[in-house]
Amino acid sequence: MDNHDHQLSRKDINTLGLSALGGALEYYDFIIFVFLAASIGQLFFPPDMPEWLKQLQVFGIFAAGYLARPIGGLMMAHFGDLVGRKRMFTFSLFLMAVPTFIMGLLPTYAQIGIAAPILLLLMRILQGAAVGGEIPGACVFVSEHVPKRFVGLASGTLFSGFTTGILLGSLVAMAVNTFFPAQAVLDYAWRLPFLLGGVFGVFALYLRRWLEETPVFIAMKADKALASELPLKKVLRDHKAEIWPSMLLTWFLSVGIVTVTLLTPSIMQSQFQYSAHDALQANSIAIVCLTAGCIFWGWWADKIGAYRVLMLGSTLLALSSFVFYRSLPGDLNQTIFLYGLLGFSLGSVAVVPMILVALFPPVVRYSGFSFSYNVAYSIFGGFTPILISLWMKDEKLAPSYYLLGVCAITLALALYLAAKKQRN
Repeated sequence: MDNHDHQLSRKDINTLGLSALGGALEYYDFIIFVFLAASIGQLFFPPDMPEWLKQLQVFGIFAAGYLARPIGGLMMAHFGDLVGRKRMFTFSLFLMAVPTFIMGLLPTYAQIGIAAPILLLLMRILQGAAVGGEIPGACVFVSEHVPKRFVGLASGTLFSGFTTGILLGSLVAMAVNTFFPAQAVLDYAWRLPFLLGGVFGVFALYLRRWLEETPVFIAMKADKALASELPLKKVLRDHKAEIWPSMLLTWFLSVGIVTVTLLTPSIMQSQFQYSAHDALQANSIAIVCLTAGCIFWGWWADKIGAYRVLMLGSTLLALSSFVFYRSLPGDLNQTIFLYGLLGFSLGSVAVVPMILVALFPPVVRYSGFSFSYNVAYSIFGGFTPILISLWMKDEKLAPSYYLLGVCAITLALALYLAAKKQRN
């Protein structure tokens, strides 16, 4: 059922490209919310509410998207293991595009009162369900298409697509704040990124019609080797030893992505007095470095092994995060350089899906990956913004200390898994 050890074919490259591009457009839809957090806070909550509480409420709605991920992820994974990877891979895009477009049309608190944040929360939950199926589905899909010795490169390329979606969100948010006066942003321009996201989703949905089902699933179906019982039940019964390390690895991935790419621009503005333009400019360059880093670390993992890359990457991420946050506030050029180094180091998270795919057998791979990844991401990704926001009331270096702790745990886990693999 595994792929043959051949070179990357034109079909493999097309599959990788279309999957990464679709992932970029869908992930843009999911994260554009956080780049507009300040405007959303002003528009969807009472004007007399304290600023810190508005920000906390916005991050709470942002977190709801993460908490909804396991629901959508498990439903799509169930059918992905039973009826095919491609169908669920395509459906997740539809489920993302619709609520994103509706967000751009929602009335504000001034127009309908408390119903405004409730509707926003509902749309965010639907977005979370969609991305819960997208990322595990995409990782399994590309890993089962390419030859074994290129799985790291495939994982890195796919994740570079997701990070490109974050970059696109940062650039669109920067453009809105640059080309529209502050009042115009609050009046109507905040809607444009969401409406654009809905269009992106439809375009990505069109692209995926050219993709084919994975050879691994086709072989399982032909051999009548599909799961004969609920896939998740089999995962929870037979693969407990694979679940907990998968969740800890997802902790590393989620905290890194959320803290470095999504929260730091807001932190630079609120805690260190950078302008919105400078913060988003630095963030955009960091995400470019992150995107390149995903491909580099994934390629290198095919050469030296995923666990070695994880050890090196987590160590470099810990060091670069400490230096970066300690340097704030500083000269803009220095900030951009250190932020770029931090982004490149963060690219090492691209090997996490490579490891998760290998931990679970094909028959329950989608469900095992989805359960571990989404439950962990919903907890760690969802509560990280709230935890850091509260911690930073007393300690401005909270993001650095949090990343240092998670990197230390990841390094220890990589050493353990590498030793376990060598024993087996």
